[in-house]
Amino acid sequence: MTRTALAEVIGDPLVAPHGGVLKELYLPKAEAEALKRRSAELPGLDLNARQLCDLELLLNGAFSPLEGFLTRRDYDRVVAESRLADGTLWPMPITLDVSEAFAARLEAGSEIALRDSQGVPLAVLEVSDIYWPDRLHEAQQVFGTTDRLHPGVAELLDRTGPAYVGGRVRGVQPPAHYDFGELRDTPRGLREWFAANGWDRIVAFQTRNPMHRAHRELTLRAAELAGARLLLQPVVGRTKPGDVDHYTRVRCYQALLPHYPEDSVKLSLLPLAMRMGGPREALWHAIIRKNYGASHFIVGRDHAGPGKDASGKPFYDPFEAQALLERHQHELGIAIVPFPAMVYAANRDAYLPSTEVTPQDEVRDISGTELRRRLHAGEAIPEWFTFPEVVRILRERHPAQAQRGFALFFTGFSGAGKSTLAQAVIAQLLEQGSRPVTVLDGDEVRKHLSRGLGFSREDRAANVTRIGYVASEIVRHGGIAVCAPIAPYADARAEARALVEAHGDFVEVHVETPLEVCEARDRKGLYAQARAGKIAGFTGISDPYEVPEQPELRVDASSAEPVTLARHILTLLRNRGLIGA
Repeated sequence: MTRTALAEVIGDPLVAPHGGVLKELYLPKAEAEALKRRSAELPGLDLNARQLCDLELLLNGAFSPLEGFLTRRDYDRVVAESRLADGTLWPMPITLDVSEAFAARLEAGSEIALRDSQGVPLAVLEVSDIYWPDRLHEAQQVFGTTDRLHPGVAELLDRTGPAYVGGRVRGVQPPAHYDFGELRDTPRGLREWFAANGWDRIVAFQTRNPMHRAHRELTLRAAELAGARLLLQPVVGRTKPGDVDHYTRVRCYQALLPHYPEDSVKLSLLPLAMRMGGPREALWHAIIRKNYGASHFIVGRDHAGPGKDASGKPFYDPFEAQALLERHQHELGIAIVPFPAMVYAANRDAYLPSTEVTPQDEVRDISGTELRRRLHAGEAIPEWFTFPEVVRILRERHPAQAQRGFALFFTGFSGAGKSTLAQAVIAQLLEQGSRPVTVLDGDEVRKHLSRGLGFSREDRAANVTRIGYVASEIVRHGGIAVCAPIAPYADARAEARALVEAHGDFVEVHVETPLEVCEARDRKGLYAQARAGKIAGFTGISDPYEVPEQPELRVDASSAEPVTLARHILTLLRNRGLIGA
């Protein structure tokens, strides 16, 4: 008897009515142990946060039907048509990016040990091919834009390795998680829970933010419309920079559960690395929820949208995601429940779909920005907006009048005046207040934090990443980090920004002092040595400086005195609410 036929007899949750067949990629225990031992002899790759999320969902079957990272044939068709090479619907490139140096060590048929940040082996990848994608083309096709204000585009263009490695993966053990273990269901485990509890119609809801009364009303109505119970499955892998941390969000979800009818909702966490890809991402989310056993999926207004582009226009039309999923409804294997936004009508003291609002209704709303302002100021948050239990948790995480940490990141040529300007800013900060300020100057960091690093592109990037990491820890604790490296490469600066923005604000100041001025100022004679060929890879002479495209501020240190420019920078910080008036 085949596995499918057996499933029809015993009700195997791996072949659920709505879920389809899971492709779990973990090896049996004995084989996994043998491969784990052998992995120590293989080239190893320590995965970043996005890659770890992707690997976990490949291994546990959430990305079924994928059996590994995309090969060139699959990648090309996914980018062009949202389909795998065999025609299967799949909208998002799941790729393993590596450096040029690492790719040069590989060939088809070789193996790579995939490890977590601690070097623990999780899987082995059998290399099918190594290829160099056109990432601008990928950004345009997948995200519909090359604007770096889109977080998915910025990640792809600035923080993604130039080479992709495709091939099948074999899992030896899952990534370790030490938080909310009881909520981290695998697709198999969640399907088994549904079967054991008699849930056969399940509507899944995607969220990356704390949920308030409007979300509760939306999910209750959607579940009622579908005649289903609710799977509340928030993303806890990686979301949009600046989002509320997942520990706080999960506590908010837990506080919300008693406000649903008994036996109507299941909370389960999804370790997904979001791309904020709008319509394509919505299609991807639906396939993932199908793999977890849901029969229905709620698609809201601007699903997985990242906000507005450089011109102030939303990246995606409000209902573009709903339209795309409805076009593919016949082959998705999960029913789509499109739903408008829920709004509060004060005159009715009730929430209603935005499509049912009349001119007589007094609609009220509190934006995310306004909510953060009220939390910071200690102002009241009305009960019509959210529940007291949720407010209590958010106030614990964001206490009133708490000072938000930030990094002030100066970048520019050697001799541009970065360190001088940094010292002028620090002096004025300390003159006007008592907040702790830490200086991460390029030369000092080289001496203490990055001793032993050379001046290759890789070593320079590593130096800036180290600065970004230290700055992020300072910012996380509400401090101010003032950084002044040359930081010539856009991808390394973007990595530093991402590290800091996980905890606070990153303010990039491009010190655009002209090269000839920097050279004339050079007391150490470094430029002269570089022009004479005595110093290799010198920024601006024999190595490029990649000019920041969208820094928060540009200044020319030869155009005004440091004290004057420092005042401009402090004005910017005040306008952003980072320092007092």
